[in-house]
Amino acid sequence: MEPRRKTPPLQRLAALGVATLAMAALRAQYDTLQDAPGLGAFQDRLWRMAGFFTILTNALVAVHMLAVALHWRIGASRAAGLLLSIAAVGIVYHLLLARLWNPQGLAWWADLGLHTGVPLAYGLWWLALAPKEVAARDLPGWLIWPAVYCAYALIRGALTGFWPYPFLDAGALGWPRVTLNIAGRLAAFALGGWAILTLARRFQRVGTGTSPR
Repeated sequence: MEPRRKTPPLQRLAALGVATLAMAALRAQYDTLQDAPGLGAFQDRLWRMAGFFTILTNALVAVHMLAVALHWRIGASRAAGLLLSIAAVGIVYHLLLARLWNPQGLAWWADLGLHTGVPLAYGLWWLALAPKEVAARDLPGWLIWPAVYCAYALIRGALTGFWPYPFLDAGALGWPRVTLNIAGRLAAFALGGWAILTLARRFQRVGTGTSPR
């Protein structure tokens, strides 16, 4: 993030809306855990939530959007990297994970916000208001957060036996299979990053008055 400067009011207001949605979804998810066995304490619920890429990435969106609302400028590369991660939250969930459970009540609202609402809201914010001056050299940096999360989840799972996602469950799948799963998902992130890079370049060409090649 860059130091405070004058930020356009629409950019700040829209960022505040995205942040509010993300925080509401995170709070709803926290509240759904209050009756779960062994998760009655505040710290236990937070620790469980902190195991999921979905939760942590939504929290990153909330923090960055709050910062923008407070006049901090988000760099183009960071904005695009955040888009890649939160888009992956929505895409992976709806393609691979949604069929594995059927949330009800408040859990349904939390699920909708975390996996659909926030990815769409941040995506629209990026399309309409985010800086887009990115280059191919930015792409490796966008993979750092997914890679760090995978390492964290595997270490945590090996120590506690809690595996947040089926494709990371080394206890059931074995380490070689999980390693391949991670490599495949990082490759998918890289492809998604190229798609974002291509889209951002088109916006840059439109902004400079040149035609896409």
